[in-house]
Amino acid sequence: MGVSRSSPEKGISVVTVDFPPVNALPVRGWSELAAAVRASGRAADVRCVVLAAEGRGFNAGVDIKEIQAAGQEALIGANHGCAEAFAAVYECAVPVVAAVQGFCLGGGIGLVGNADAIVASEDAVFGLPELDRGALGAATHLARLVPQHLMRALYYTGRTASADELHRHGSVWRVVPRPELRDAALGLAREIAAKDGQLLRMAKTAINGIDPVDVRRSYRFEQGFTFEANLSGLADRVRDTFGTGERGGGGGRGRAAGRSDTAGIGDTADEGGAVGGSGGAAEDRAAAGNGATSAKSDTSGKEGA
Repeated sequence: MGVSRSSPEKGISVVTVDFPPVNALPVRGWSELAAAVRASGRAADVRCVVLAAEGRGFNAGVDIKEIQAAGQEALIGANHGCAEAFAAVYECAVPVVAAVQGFCLGGGIGLVGNADAIVASEDAVFGLPELDRGALGAATHLARLVPQHLMRALYYTGRTASADELHRHGSVWRVVPRPELRDAALGLAREIAAKDGQLLRMAKTAINGIDPVDVRRSYRFEQGFTFEANLSGLADRVRDTFGTGERGGGGGRGRAAGRSDTAGIGDTADEGGAVGGSGGAAEDRAAAGNGATSAKSDTSGKEGA
């Protein structure tokens, strides 16, 4: 359990996250992830990093139980840890390929939004249920995956988008059956790693240099509002409904409309959960293996909350 590094073949480093049951990372987990990605990027013989996860889903954000138990100390640690993990992916000296299965929520969006390429399984869903977890953030990264107005609708409702939908938007490279995910991610990494290593590093620096958004600064701006919500007591009021079936400010995600989206995953406290990479995500009991959160159900204009 934790974060590990492996080298399955020449030029490729795989960083794997494993925090059962749902990969909702504690503060130390975000710090370990940042350190592992940076270490892989610094290795002279590495030309591509694959970011992967064990278990039912790729990432369910921050461990909300840790925040509830330790209060502001854990919140500050999670804020710093997430910022560093996201930055480590973006600033990694070589390209990073994210291999995403199942749910990718909250902090997961921060990671994949900063990756250079994404390969996803057919059951992968992406979303930011931050508003239901008393937090804000990672809109910076969701905006790198979907068009602006869709990003806003997903953010305000907490709904998710499917891997197929992100593929249509051009942010997911390939969508494959779950058993083929690792091979597909390694295949892309292998193709990248075949290029000249020094030139690849120059290319990564050049592409980051022309990025129109300073992702670190933008995300830290968002995090300021998460902390403000905590100082005011608003976040606690919303977050205390986590696992109770209630919806923190009276909202709700529209389950009454008959949708089966996974943005609410982990609504039972024993599932493990998250405050999201910026602060707001968690896993759904039905989430793994269910591709029910289709683009149609999430973005067709059905009434949400």
